[in-house]
Amino acid sequence: MANPAQIGPREREILTAIIETYISTGEPVGSRTLSRLNKDGLSPATIRNVMSDLVDAGFLEQPHTSAGRLPTAQAYRYYVDQISGKAVLSSTDQSLISENLGGVMGLQEFLERTSHVLSLVSSGVGVAIASGGPRNALEHVYFSRHGLNKVLAVVVTKSGVVHDRMMRMENDLSQTDLDTAARYINENFAGWTIDIIRKELARRIEKERNEYDRLMKSLEQLCRSGALAAEEPSKSIYVEGVANLVGNEEDRERLRELLKTLEEKQRVAELLSAYLDTQYESVRVVIGLEKAVPEMRNFVLIGAPARIGDEIRGSLAVIGPTRMDYQHTITAVSHIAQLFDKLLNETA
Repeated sequence: MANPAQIGPREREILTAIIETYISTGEPVGSRTLSRLNKDGLSPATIRNVMSDLVDAGFLEQPHTSAGRLPTAQAYRYYVDQISGKAVLSSTDQSLISENLGGVMGLQEFLERTSHVLSLVSSGVGVAIASGGPRNALEHVYFSRHGLNKVLAVVVTKSGVVHDRMMRMENDLSQTDLDTAARYINENFAGWTIDIIRKELARRIEKERNEYDRLMKSLEQLCRSGALAAEEPSKSIYVEGVANLVGNEEDRERLRELLKTLEEKQRVAELLSAYLDTQYESVRVVIGLEKAVPEMRNFVLIGAPARIGDEIRGSLAVIGPTRMDYQHTITAVSHIAQLFDKLLNETA
């Protein structure tokens, strides 16, 4: 495969024209069509030679011998790199987004409306997911011995919710051991969400067992007994616009499995988790989702983490075919992610 940086100006111009024409028409693009569109007056023969080079470089494919060319996943990735940061949201889209998101009264309402407006703006599937967020973040934990092999665990979250649980231990732990374990959790994990604490503790127990043998054994026993099993809110997952992906009869057959996937909202949540790095500051475009979901080989995800200040509170994305309006959708997702922080800070 050729390095995109090695493509010359003429190849870039023709590749971009093919991609944008195919996005617009959905039909393989031929040299005569491009010759009519080309402002430099290149002949069909010259364009065919360039197209042949782009096929060899992995940017185009030819479905049939006599047909025009189609962009490959590599071509779309190249195109997204070229257009990033260049598009401006239209006044029509700004009005549509403002009308749909104005007057929101909280996180859940914003996300529900976001999935709807993303589906409208993109003509794809709009997805919005709320994470546990700081409401389920640890304030502090306390352990108290209540007789032989019995321990009371008290977990207080940042939102002020208190969870307590009486546990029967396999081995007896002294109050000193319990205080040491509580101090370790409070000093290392204050502000972390409960599910992440459990995963990180399991990792550290395995790694540091020999180094801090007694402490780690106490922590292992407490976790196994459910000390950090405070009930967590289930993720709120909003998916809207699945019907946008169904066009003609051929599409219906091809998308049957995909639609099943999108109806299983947990799989959509896993898809976003697989591809959206919560530390990523801007919109991410993932072309070809087959590693996570085989049925999504010809689809693209355009998404961003949803923040309130520095806190990750969820994810929002559009899922659509590779032949989608990238400029339009990237700009809309970015705009809504910024609105998320602005509007939710105002209502917090």
